[in-house]
Amino acid sequence: MKLPTTTHQNLLRDLLKPLPPPSTTVLRHSSTTPPPTPPPEQPPQTSQIGSPITQITTILKTTPTTHWPSNTTLQPLLSSLTPHSFLKLTRHLPSSKTSLDFFNYLKKSTQPLTDTNTDKSQHLESLSSIFQAVLEHIQRENPNNVKGLYEVFTSYKDESFPLSINSITLLLRSLGKARMFEECFEVFDYVGKEFRNAHVVNSLGESLLRVGRVDDAFKVFDELLEPDALFRPNNATLDIVLENVLGRYWSGRRVGDEEIVGFVSRSAENGAFPSSWSASKLFSSLCRRGGDVGKAWELLHELFEFGVVIETHGCNALLAGLGREREYKKMTSFMKEMEERGIKPDVVTFGILVNHLCKFRRVDEALEVLEKMKDEVSVEPDVIIYNTMIDGLCKVGRHEEGLALMEQMRLHPNCAPNTVTYNCVIDGLCKAGEIEKARQTFDTMNEEGLNPNVITLNTLIDGMCRTGRVNSGMVFYNDMLGKGMKGNAITYSILITAYCNAANIDKAMQLFDEMSENQCSPDAILYYSLINGLCHAGRMDDASLVMSKMRQAGFHLDIVSYNVMIGGFCRRNKLDKAYEMLHDMEEAGVKPDRVTYNTLISFFSDKGDFVTAKKVMKNMTSDGIVPSVVTYGALIHAFCQADKLNQAVKLFWNMCSATKVSPNTVIYNTLINTLCKSDRVEDALFFMDHMKEKKVKPNTTTFNALLKGFQEKQWLDKALHLMDEMVEQSCSPDYITMEILTEWFSSVGEIDKLRKFIQGYEVHDSTSQTASKLCDI
Repeated sequence: MKLPTTTHQNLLRDLLKPLPPPSTTVLRHSSTTPPPTPPPEQPPQTSQIGSPITQITTILKTTPTTHWPSNTTLQPLLSSLTPHSFLKLTRHLPSSKTSLDFFNYLKKSTQPLTDTNTDKSQHLESLSSIFQAVLEHIQRENPNNVKGLYEVFTSYKDESFPLSINSITLLLRSLGKARMFEECFEVFDYVGKEFRNAHVVNSLGESLLRVGRVDDAFKVFDELLEPDALFRPNNATLDIVLENVLGRYWSGRRVGDEEIVGFVSRSAENGAFPSSWSASKLFSSLCRRGGDVGKAWELLHELFEFGVVIETHGCNALLAGLGREREYKKMTSFMKEMEERGIKPDVVTFGILVNHLCKFRRVDEALEVLEKMKDEVSVEPDVIIYNTMIDGLCKVGRHEEGLALMEQMRLHPNCAPNTVTYNCVIDGLCKAGEIEKARQTFDTMNEEGLNPNVITLNTLIDGMCRTGRVNSGMVFYNDMLGKGMKGNAITYSILITAYCNAANIDKAMQLFDEMSENQCSPDAILYYSLINGLCHAGRMDDASLVMSKMRQAGFHLDIVSYNVMIGGFCRRNKLDKAYEMLHDMEEAGVKPDRVTYNTLISFFSDKGDFVTAKKVMKNMTSDGIVPSVVTYGALIHAFCQADKLNQAVKLFWNMCSATKVSPNTVIYNTLINTLCKSDRVEDALFFMDHMKEKKVKPNTTTFNALLKGFQEKQWLDKALHLMDEMVEQSCSPDYITMEILTEWFSSVGEIDKLRKFIQGYEVHDSTSQTASKLCDI
């Protein structure tokens, strides 16, 4: 639509000032913020019944449209009205048709209807007011008749009268709600950039955001932020943007933190600031896990610089974000800053501080905050803060202080301990292994009329099971069942895992079957635990059955469970079943890992099938998995067991030179022991020296193997040196050491040296003495 001529520019700028909201509800959606109300119109001197508006309304209702121009009473009455009176008048007409007829009648008038007949500006403003009322009538008669609104607009868009702000916003909101965005932009373009104030932009931008047209919406809003813009954003602009973009995604389009912060910052520079609610939501979004707390910190202080008052809950959001980032110094300084700016912390503020301090085990600082609440700022702690503090104390083993704090709660009328309080204390006692105290606390809880919940039940059962009292846990569970309490999947998981660890697989399976009867669905972790227990118990058929049930429940085996199953089948010599599991892994897209290959290499090595073991090892490296010390250890051990000592030694040197895998104590011990048994004690000593060179610490097994070899060779002097080395390295002898040395040293009369060795003294330079009594050792 063409804009009015240049002579009308100043006029239109005046006309685009917001009109007051109507008394009816039809214009509730016409603007984001209600336009300011103009000065009240002076009422006529006559009574309301005889007012010009009432008289004109009567004439228009009772006189045919064709007779309006010839009515001699009508024109003088109309000439006495202001533009706003025309709006009120048209709203009193019975229908949109009558209103539109009246608009056409007034538009065709050859003279402006004013006292002076010269004020054309007032005539145009009157037309604008009447047209607004026409649109309101159409919407009131049928709120869904958006097409009718648009048709009226297109019919008159080439006329030389402006639209009021309320007319524009009504059109934009209605068309936007109907997703008629091409038509929205047609109205928007008609208005012209010179007359698009914040109300108009907000109407279109909000409609675009609600359907995910984020980029289009920001292009519209950016008009208000351009350096030469005639209009600037208002506070409602920011609220609209923040409400519609925070935490939302549209087909992969997410408004990032940097984009949001930039828009808020530029709006603030133009005098628009978020409301307290929007600011709180903004800072919560910026500070959420994975968000940018630093950006939130900078933006908050930028708003402070503009004089924006941020209320307590907005500051709480930033404080929570700082806590998650463990920025305790900033938390403390921000609390002081809040005080300096007159922002009074509330119970939520202190709750955030206590929670995060306890979460990271800084309970003494949390206790200081609690004392400050009561003594300095007169904010009474609530039950949540007390429970958080008690839980924090119990988690660091200070359950006695937790119990003392619970007693303090009883002194406050609104802070009596509840079920959560007792659960925290019971959990702390159970983790400390004080099961009897936990049971006593449980009994006290019941005496006070507090009903335990399933968390209480699970906490006590878990405590009993962790301290090896699985049967006590089962008895307690049955007792609670008799009192009407029901367990959940976690209860069964605790008991089943405990029975699996205690090798009581029959009881674990019984409970597993009971779960289904009680309509408790096992989770993936429970299935994994049960499969692991069954495999280690050698009950592979039951493990396969549980695996099938797991798949029926919609869960899939992970690599750990596959490895457990493969290991179980290998231990039972069911290689065909192990291969089935490998094939199943391949179909499921789960790739074998180092444990998978090591299990198979160990199996084939123990069977003496070194050819297959080496093939598996070759496949392992082809899959990009570097053999570990366990891989080499399994092969070296198998070579030694099969009297293939030279191959074992060759593999050892290959491991040291061709790979970055360093041998461990187990591999050295395997070779040293086998070499000594093969009467190659000198070679064994060489490996002992190599062990020292590689800074691998020998253990009692290493020394025992060499001492046994020295005994066979009767190398007493070397044995004494080795015993001194054991003393230097604080390597305690075991019963095997004593068997070797007692038999040997008794036969050579060196019991005194053995006695000194046991007492922790060097023996190599001691004088030989023959012990008369072996019982003196």
